Amino acid sequence: MTPPRTPFEPLGEHVERHVAPNPGAYGSRAARRGGSYLAFVPAFIAERSFPLGGEASAAVAEATRALAKLAGASAGLASLDALARNVVRAESVASSRIEGVNVSQQRLARVAHSAQSGRASDPKAVEVLGNVEAMEQAIAIGAAGGGFTAADIEAIHRTLLQFTADRAIAGVVRTKQNWIGGNDYTPIGADYVPPPPENVPALLDDLCRFIEREDLAPVAQAAIAHAQFENIHPFADGNGRVGRALIYTVLRRRGETDAFIPPLSLVLAQIPKAYVGGLGAYSQGNVDLWCARFAAATTRAAGQAQWLANAIDDQETEWLERLGSPRSDAAVRQILRELPAHPVIDAGVAEALTGKSHTAVNNALNQLETAGILQPLNEKRWGRSWEASELLDLATAFEGRVGGVG
Repeated sequence: MTPPRTPFEPLGEHVERHVAPNPGAYGSRAARRGGSYLAFVPAFIAERSFPLGGEASAAVAEATRALAKLAGASAGLASLDALARNVVRAESVASSRIEGVNVSQQRLARVAHSAQSGRASDPKAVEVLGNVEAMEQAIAIGAAGGGFTAADIEAIHRTLLQFTADRAIAGVVRTKQNWIGGNDYTPIGADYVPPPPENVPALLDDLCRFIEREDLAPVAQAAIAHAQFENIHPFADGNGRVGRALIYTVLRRRGETDAFIPPLSLVLAQIPKAYVGGLGAYSQGNVDLWCARFAAATTRAAGQAQWLANAIDDQETEWLERLGSPRSDAAVRQILRELPAHPVIDAGVAEALTGKSHTAVNNALNQLETAGILQPLNEKRWGRSWEASELLDLATAFEGRVGGVG
């Protein structure tokens, strides 16, 4: 078999493998036939040089400036941690959407609230909730610094799939051949066949050593690490979401992001052909094209994250005016500051977040409802919950802006 030709030096090599016929396979004759296929084994990159051309270098430099501007702008915002979680949620929703799991901000907020009391019953939204936690874990691993190993990648994957029907394979590096496209029974005719399973452990270790490097521009390093991970495809499922989470591990390790992250998946979800094409270009050795596309997405994402941060901060200012500027230690003000992270809330959650008494919290929640800041989700006498619909509307508007439709 002849591998595809490319004008660049590929970052890896194709190896020929064989699969036996499967007479019991359901579907077309192609699903039942055996034969040869080509699997792609990526090159090791831990010690590889990645000089970028002028256009790619300029795009990376622009993205670096955009990230620095985002960090500087967000540093003075009021509820920084709560606002940062809002961006992580938007990023996780978009990352899941790329994989065909489509959940709205409102749906995710409601299931996140239900999950706190073990009552979540929306499997798709709960799956996205796992993506939120995996994203936060990837950022935390980056913030911790130190060594980075395959165990860290496995931990992110374990968190991602913890709430899904695939939890049995969570954190488990594959021991079988997988592939993208084609049919479910054979890699013959697939769009992409990752390396055979015996190659995966060494490739993961090499990727981890690459992520530990500090001699590359962080944006370029994140781009290359993501593309390399997608080429390795070390898990049976969840590779795309883990690979996008690793972007933030790299950027956080290198100090390019702090509390706020650029919602790259929101941008990439709008350009699926360019995204997949860029990853393919990387495999073929055109690292410049991939890094330039990745950097351009980073620049756009950073600018839109700054818009959301400012919009939520402005919303909080307007709320305070609506409430008559309560004291900084008042329960109503403390609850309000937590709403970006908890847009669906009840008295128990509010008490835990503020440390205020049951009476003070209930009075504050009623005050927020009267002011139109919270809307009741039920009319129970006990166990009432509320939703900050204006915040969820901002999150939806944010998705529209990034997608170029708002």
